[in-house]
Amino acid sequence: MTGKLTTHILDTAQGQPAANVTVELFQISLSQNAKLIKTLTTNADGRTDQPLLTSKEMEKGTYELRFAMGGYFAKQLDKLPDPLFLNIIPIRFSIADTSKHYHIPLLCSPWSYSTYRGS
Repeated sequence: MTGKLTTHILDTAQGQPAANVTVELFQISLSQNAKLIKTLTTNADGRTDQPLLTSKEMEKGTYELRFAMGGYFAKQLDKLPDPLFLNIIPIRFSIADTSKHYHIPLLCSPWSYSTYRGS
């Protein structure tokens, strides 16, 4: 299997994929410094059109995805507080085996979120 990193976002408040959301991928150094390595936007299926990391880009280490959900929820739902409870949702994880597919789904609403290692 060829390693890669992918994601998708599901809006659990409305039961639909979250389209047009900016997703940033950071590589985290041993000193905990974050280096932005890629920025993508989700499509109508809540997925990015290309992997966050391709097999050639995969490296062991710690990463962080940052999902810009505040703007998305502000456009989708009425009567949300200002400022929003959740604006940027970070998910920090590690890649141990670069030959594997790491899929990081985000299931979220304006009030909560969850994730898991998908396939």
